[in-house]
Amino acid sequence: MNPADYAALVRDPLPFVSHDDPEIRWLAISSCHGRMDDPAVVDGVEQALRSDTVARVRAEAAEALGSIPERFASLLAATTDEAAIVREAVATAFGELADPEAVPWLIDAAAGDDDKLVREAAIAALGAIGDPTALPTLLEIVTSAGPQLRRRTVVALSVFDGPDVESALRAAAHDRNPMVREAAEMVVGRPATWEPVELKLPEQ
Repeated sequence: MNPADYAALVRDPLPFVSHDDPEIRWLAISSCHGRMDDPAVVDGVEQALRSDTVARVRAEAAEALGSIPERFASLLAATTDEAAIVREAVATAFGELADPEAVPWLIDAAAGDDDKLVREAAIAALGAIGDPTALPTLLEIVTSAGPQLRRRTVVALSVFDGPDVESALRAAAHDRNPMVREAAEMVVGRPATWEPVELKLPEQ
């Protein structure tokens, strides 16, 4: 991209959202983030999410729509995207929107998406939303998933209250993985001095 075209994109990225070059389309949508108060820009970004052939571009569009509650339906439709990078971006956008309607999909994604990064993003979004219906799933993940997912779940659990959450954080403070233990210590605000406890999950 020559300097004149780049300057034009910075001034008005919308005409470049449909450019032939996917890198330029991605750059244009990235530049749209600060212009999402313009309905025409929102429409262009939404169209990119729906139909762009490049996953990275669709993912950037999903993140941009995370500031537009009125376009929730388009994000929900993108939860079936075959590209993990897009589903990860959708989960992140749902966390920004904090719409409880996203919780059922986020629970499913956190528990069983094929991609670890999608699961991490869904867990973080569930923590951002704080819907209690996610709690049984988070309590399961924090004891059974891999270390990075357990660590992410400890942080998500910090927004919830109750004896089951306290037990989960106590168990995490003695987790076999140092990342998880460190996260638990940060959540409680001091180094863990609790005795290990057996975590009992609520009935589902």
